[in-house]
Amino acid sequence: MKFFVDTAEIAEIAELNDLGMVDGVTTNPSLIMKSGRDILEVTREICDLVSGPVSAEVVATEAEAMIAEGRKLAAIAENIAVKVPLTWDGLKACKVLSDEGRMVNVTLCFSANQALIAAKAGARFISPFIGRLDDINLDGMDLIRDIRVIYDNYGFETEVLAASIRSVNHVLESARIGADVITAPPAVIRKLADHPLTDQGLAQFLKDAAQARITIL
Repeated sequence: MKFFVDTAEIAEIAELNDLGMVDGVTTNPSLIMKSGRDILEVTREICDLVSGPVSAEVVATEAEAMIAEGRKLAAIAENIAVKVPLTWDGLKACKVLSDEGRMVNVTLCFSANQALIAAKAGARFISPFIGRLDDINLDGMDLIRDIRVIYDNYGFETEVLAASIRSVNHVLESARIGADVITAPPAVIRKLADHPLTDQGLAQFLKDAAQARITIL
């Protein structure tokens, strides 16, 4: 499974990248606004830092404007994935941009039918939002499962990018189902290393080492 980090904070991306935990990055206008920086500037810096796909989102809502913005974003670097919303205009933009050889990430997916038509329109990635479905008392993992089955049935090459990841359990279930990619905030990725028994075991080892006066250096 590929790990994309969902942030526009350069320092956090760099830390995880150094550990080999970054296969790509997803950004959106909200995340970049939190960083307080210019969207093109921060996107270019992220692209220079990581080798994998960097999703940069259009802000237009009409197809022609999305296409123009997508071309401008794609010109930043070869690893840009233009992020468009799963609307009819977004699908039109996806088709044009993908036909031009550009990576397109179709975002804000909340149904398997939406994922099906995004694949037909040439999306490189589909981003189903797990957490937001959970927020309205639906099981977001059911959507990941349905998309995986549909894509496998028909050999679609669109990658399932599980998004709106809120917990380590979302990561685990996405991996079990077979999502190609998860995108998660840095804090969630770091929590994958946590387990109380690891902490307890380490505490006991250190206690025993201190009592035995064991030193390595």
